[in-house]
Amino acid sequence: MTTEPKFIPKEAATIRLDEETSVKIRLIDCVGYMVDSAVGHIENDKERMVKTPWFDYDIPFTKAAEIGTRKVISDHSTIGIVITGDGSFGEFHREDYAAPEEQTIKELKSLGKPFIVLLNSSRPYSEECKKEASVLAARYDVSVMAVNCEQLKKEDIHNILQNVLLEFPISELNFYMPKWIEMLDSAHPLKAEIIRCIREKMSGLQVMRNITSQSFETDCPYITGIKIASKDMSQGIINLNVQTDDSYYYKVLSELTGADITNEYELIYTIKELSHMKDDFSKVQDAITSVRQKGYGVVLPSRDEITLDEPEIIKKGTGFGVKIKASAPSIHFIKSNIYTEISPIVGSETQAEDLIQFIKSSGGENSDGIWETNIFGKTIEQIVNEGIRSKIDKLSDETQSKMQDTLQKITNDSKGGVICIII
Repeated sequence: MTTEPKFIPKEAATIRLDEETSVKIRLIDCVGYMVDSAVGHIENDKERMVKTPWFDYDIPFTKAAEIGTRKVISDHSTIGIVITGDGSFGEFHREDYAAPEEQTIKELKSLGKPFIVLLNSSRPYSEECKKEASVLAARYDVSVMAVNCEQLKKEDIHNILQNVLLEFPISELNFYMPKWIEMLDSAHPLKAEIIRCIREKMSGLQVMRNITSQSFETDCPYITGIKIASKDMSQGIINLNVQTDDSYYYKVLSELTGADITNEYELIYTIKELSHMKDDFSKVQDAITSVRQKGYGVVLPSRDEITLDEPEIIKKGTGFGVKIKASAPSIHFIKSNIYTEISPIVGSETQAEDLIQFIKSSGGENSDGIWETNIFGKTIEQIVNEGIRSKIDKLSDETQSKMQDTLQKITNDSKGGVICIII
């Protein structure tokens, strides 16, 4: 009678494979699939019948072995070790193992169970055995180890278990880029190219053994290397660090700041300059927001810009007091629309209509296209800018000074009434 397989030991034992890897293991054995030339299952020219825990009637020994093996593979095991032979020992030849080993490997693959194949041999280090192991590995796309099961040492068992762990499927790959790349938009050419190269290298990666230091070697100009930071075998998670050329770091900084940065010195210098510019802009930011919203904004003076005069004693009626004068500059932003026009004389009405069609067709769907349209040797952008500049130039220094005096009087003396400026 065959019995249902039992776990040994009943509770999983913890085995430390190396300083970084420990596993909890309990073993379960099974008969496996019958080798064609095996004996012992035939009695009186008939296959021996056996009792099983799965049926209330006797079944052939070969069928019982298949059912038991299939149940162990599908219901009871997490990982598998398929043991086959090279024919160098015992009464079986190498070809006798081919059919049952193929059946076992196919079932394990169909279930997605991590497993390796041990090629049992009395001469595991011989060229013939190594060649056969390579043939099996290529045929089934599995990891094959040539061993002598009768002479296994502790180190051999650790090596076998480590190789089994490498057969676990990859569930997650985490790529950690330098922070300066993470903050770039995904559409940025540098970041987009790095992501494209990584995705290209990810194709075909299915199990942990596929991940090596050479797995992510790439000709991407931005990547100098991708190193494995850590592996979580039980979860199938691998963390990798993406290393990049520092020169691109400074190149991106130059693009973002508009300054030429090639080293740390220039970086610190630019940061100091931008910091001063930020301080200056923060003073006028509210005023700029206000002028965009309602057409007028004022920059209030900071304390270090306010000048205090010496206190003076003043007399009002029969009483006395103290007067302190303070003065400070205030910066006023006024939004004023400037109007200019382009009105070239081209000849007849038909010619004018043709010019309109030419301008419209030059623009097309691109809103910037019309700006590049050339009229009489100049682009529309150049003509418009010249018109705006000529209007601004009409505001002479004398006019600006008078406007400043007027604004100062309005600010200090106005009672909130109507202001009339005669031009």
